[in-house]
Amino acid sequence: MKTRAKLNGLHTADCINFMQSMPAECVDLTVTSPPYDSLRDYKGYNFNFEAIADGLLRVTAKGGVVVWVVGDRINGGRSLTSFRQGLHFQKIGFNMHDLMIYRKKNTPFMRSNAYTNCHEFMFVLSKGSPKTFNPIKQATVRNGFEMVVHNKGPDGVNRKNLKELKKEKTRTNIWSYAVGLGGTTSDRVAFQHPAVFPEKLAEDHIRSWTNPGDLVFDPMCGSGTTCKMAMLNDREYLGVDISGEYIDIARQRLRKFKNGENYLQNAIEYLRERDTLNMTE
Repeated sequence: MKTRAKLNGLHTADCINFMQSMPAECVDLTVTSPPYDSLRDYKGYNFNFEAIADGLLRVTAKGGVVVWVVGDRINGGRSLTSFRQGLHFQKIGFNMHDLMIYRKKNTPFMRSNAYTNCHEFMFVLSKGSPKTFNPIKQATVRNGFEMVVHNKGPDGVNRKNLKELKKEKTRTNIWSYAVGLGGTTSDRVAFQHPAVFPEKLAEDHIRSWTNPGDLVFDPMCGSGTTCKMAMLNDREYLGVDISGEYIDIARQRLRKFKNGENYLQNAIEYLRERDTLNMTE
């Protein structure tokens, strides 16, 4: 833990080199989104997927999880970059624990010859079986005791038994979030980065796959969303980005909550705002 604590914080560095300096198997959860298919301008920095994947395998703890948020170029036909990356993760030793969908509630991009694209994949990769799972629950439409179909015999007759319908159930693996200012985040400075994913997305994965005190990592942390949500949820955080400009943005976002007497009140106000924005799927 002492070794991990020295890593806590934000660092300007090439994540491949940085991960080589990290202790092996020290990270409980990684939540990150790579610059796939060169769809955004990342100041000309290169993206070496294979080396990053190898580094993540080395630093991920046994039972740890990597959430890899990725999509595909769709113009001219889907690139399927996401699938190739998922298969590579399997090849080097990760378990594809789940293939989840991040659905954007309010995507504005219409297509002339295909249905509107409103999703990205969230590969949930584990090193062995996940050691932590805190399922997020949602209310069921019906609950209480009801006569429900139990079995249908060869005669075609539905046979019913009295069963209890629970008041809540585990969410599905399709998660929906509003995007843009107020949905993705209320931090205006974050949008100086070209691709910001929703704070609630990062937070939901952090709550699902870690416990307080665990180390959450983002090797391409950009505007600092993963680190901010780890901090607000009492996890250790480690963010790395090759761009000093992006690290400055991340520091501004975290400083708003981390410093000063208003930290607790800011956190409470943030959590209330977050729950209001995401009350519906």
